[in-house]
Amino acid sequence: MPVGVAGNKIAKYSDEILIIDDGSQDRTAEVAARYPVGIVHRERNRGLAAARNTSFRTARKTRLDFVRGPALAGAGRGHGMKRLKILVTGSSGLIGSEAVEHFDRQGHHAIGVDNNMRRVFFGPQGDTTWNLERLRRVTKNFTHCDLDIRDQSKVFNLFQEHRFDWILHCAAQPSHDKAREIPLLDFQVNALGTVNLLEATRQHCPDAVFVFLSTNKVYGDAPNERPLRELTTRYDYAKPEDYDGIDENCRIDRTLHSLFGASKVAADIAAQEYGLYFGMKAGIFRGGCLTGPNHSGVELHGFLSYLVKVALSGQTYTVYGYKGKQVRDNIHSFDVIRAVEEFAADPRPGEVYNLGGGRANSISILEAVALVEELTGRKIAWRYQEQARKGDHVCYISNLNKFRSHYPRWNITIGLRTMLQQMIEMESTQRSTAGAP
Repeated sequence: MPVGVAGNKIAKYSDEILIIDDGSQDRTAEVAARYPVGIVHRERNRGLAAARNTSFRTARKTRLDFVRGPALAGAGRGHGMKRLKILVTGSSGLIGSEAVEHFDRQGHHAIGVDNNMRRVFFGPQGDTTWNLERLRRVTKNFTHCDLDIRDQSKVFNLFQEHRFDWILHCAAQPSHDKAREIPLLDFQVNALGTVNLLEATRQHCPDAVFVFLSTNKVYGDAPNERPLRELTTRYDYAKPEDYDGIDENCRIDRTLHSLFGASKVAADIAAQEYGLYFGMKAGIFRGGCLTGPNHSGVELHGFLSYLVKVALSGQTYTVYGYKGKQVRDNIHSFDVIRAVEEFAADPRPGEVYNLGGGRANSISILEAVALVEELTGRKIAWRYQEQARKGDHVCYISNLNKFRSHYPRWNITIGLRTMLQQMIEMESTQRSTAGAP
């Protein structure tokens, strides 16, 4: 008879095990996703007990998999019991911190590079010190390195000191609005910093897997050329062939990008070249809206995170153009790291993938406002500004078909409602800790 288990309890069972993700915070999904079998039972507000006590009669009506206990004994898919040394740049940010925690739990040594440039870009609201302190509390094998990726000598010294198995490059200046104020700094961080890391990898650990987090802004305004239809609360693609969203064949030149988009194009192409020309195990992920509870969202970057902050603080949210019907697809930081793991287990040099939440996790600003209001029980004050942001997408949904075809074990596991619930919980905790009303 299968036994329902949650999180770190799996190791004690030796018979058939039923792994269930019940939408709670016990990390059942996170643990199960590391193994060859998936979990897709997600029912809100049932808690840890549901994961332990779900009966076979209930379970067989949902998408569940059964595995033998011994199959869960390894350190995770793709790398057996080997302890890896993993470099994570931007380690105090959203994706970087998710990666550090994830790999630390697997027993790997994560070395994080972060010099809190987000505070330089966005002021006190962008400060990630709180996240670094949190990582130091919750990890066992994490080493923090206060290093600027623009400094070639320091980057090369780091690679001389450590032989990395994987490099996950998340550090960036991430705002297309902010880039116009700091074009030189933006290019130095996004383009030069990336080439410094690629060249350090080539010289000192050429067999390492290198994953670069690029952006959908490399496509510039090209996605806006797709015919759209206007619905009550959102824009959507008019042609059936565009239903799954924008794929990797969308052009990246002969279009307005924003300076941020241009600097990321340079880095994106460089990472491809190091993969294709030198044969390095470099993969490029063109992200949609990457989000999660550890996001230090600000008005210029971090759509859902910032909306949650506005809702809980009573501030006013500004909608820029398109009647608030512009659409973004959102992917949880955990699902991003799972995609990185899948690529690292079987890397394809120089390959490019769109990575976002797909249609199921797409939402317009109007829809997001309504959902956050529902989840918080608070009315959001917002104002409308007719002028849209330059280089903004009207409707962008990531077509995930290419990545899914190359890595069929991967899928989206966390939906929009759960993402927002986690962000609301995190923001509420932070506000309570800070003594905010």
